[in-house]
Amino acid sequence: MVEISVDKLKGVFDLLMERIHAGEQVLEIDREAFWSVPRDQAYEIYSEPRDLSIGMLSESWGHLEDMLSEPDRVVGHGFVWLSEVLRAIGDEAAS
Repeated sequence: MVEISVDKLKGVFDLLMERIHAGEQVLEIDREAFWSVPRDQAYEIYSEPRDLSIGMLSESWGHLEDMLSEPDRVVGHGFVWLSEVLRAIGDEAAS
């Protein structure tokens, strides 16, 4: 089990956002499609995922924008959409 302090997680996120905010106001990501691993298979490291699907960054980002415009639509799966977008940002920043 990994224990993550919500305050420390927020601190890390704020630190990373400050770094991005010091640069461009709009992030351009050259990638759109990505492999999506089903939740029940993502953490079974001794078995190869069987049911990979293709996700779209624009779709994940669209769901997040919808939550901004309608806060009543916030759902826990928002963290998954956010992780997909953050992964692409991190991959873009690392290249």
